[in-house]
Amino acid sequence: MGRGTEQLEEHLAELLVDVKRPDGQPVKVMRIDADSTKLKGSLEAQLASVHSGEVDVLVGTQMIAKGHDFRRITLVAAVNPDGALFSSDFRAPERLFALLMQAGGRAGRDAAQSARSEMWVQTFHPSHPLFEALKKHDYPAFAEQQLKERLEAGLPPSTFQALIRSDARMQSVAQAFLNHANAQLQSAPDIRANDAAALAEVSVYPAVPMSIQRVANVERAQMLIESPSRKALHRVLELLQEQLHASRSLPEHKGLIRWLVDVDPLAI
Repeated sequence: MGRGTEQLEEHLAELLVDVKRPDGQPVKVMRIDADSTKLKGSLEAQLASVHSGEVDVLVGTQMIAKGHDFRRITLVAAVNPDGALFSSDFRAPERLFALLMQAGGRAGRDAAQSARSEMWVQTFHPSHPLFEALKKHDYPAFAEQQLKERLEAGLPPSTFQALIRSDARMQSVAQAFLNHANAQLQSAPDIRANDAAALAEVSVYPAVPMSIQRVANVERAQMLIESPSRKALHRVLELLQEQLHASRSLPEHKGLIRWLVDVDPLAI
C-alpha cells in the first residue's frame, strides 16, 4: 500500500536479482514517470531502450499506458487501482475502466506473442462489477451499470453541474468569498420571479477545499452547483457572477487572487 514507482522499481530489482537473461546478463528494470523524464530527450531515450529490447521490466505511471506501442510486452500488471472505485469523483470508475483497457492493450501487440499475453490486476474487490466487465472486455455492460448508478444518485448525465473555483492566499478567504456571494444571492430582497424560479431548481453547496488544496503557495476552494435544468443552472451562474464581482473588493476578501467558472466539470 502506498508504494510509489521508485519504491516499486527498487523492490522488483531485489526480487529479480537472481534472474538472468538468456545471455547471462542481469534483468534490467526501468522506471518511466514524471521524475525520470524531466530532462529533455530522456523520455525518447528510455522508450528507445524499451523498443530495442534492452529493458525486461518497465515500471511507470499512467503515462506508459497511453499511446505507446510496446511490441515486446507480454505481461501488464496494474498495481492497486482500488482507490478509483471509491473516489469522491463519480467519474473515477469511468476513467479507471478506460485506463485499464488501454493498459491491457499494451500486452500482446505483436501477433506472434498475443496468445501468451496476460494482464494482472491487484485488487481487494475482485468481484466488483468494473472488474467483471473488464475481464469480458464488456464496455456496454460497464456503461449501463454506471449510468444506472448515476441516475439513482442524481448525477450527470441526468443532472447538470458547474463548479465555481476560487484561488486566494488563505483557504478561509477562498471559501468565504464563494459562500458570501451565494448568501447574498439567496437573501436578495428584490429578486425577480423568473430568477426565483431558477434558484428553486438549483442546489448550491457550501464551498470546500479542492482535492489538491494548495498549489504554488496558492489555496484553492470550490463550490458545486447542480440542477436538473440546464437553463436554470446557467441563469443562477449569471446571478452568482454578478455577486462575485460585487464582493471582490470587500475588505474581508483581501488576498483573493482569481475565480473561474467550470460548466460540466470533468473532475470534482
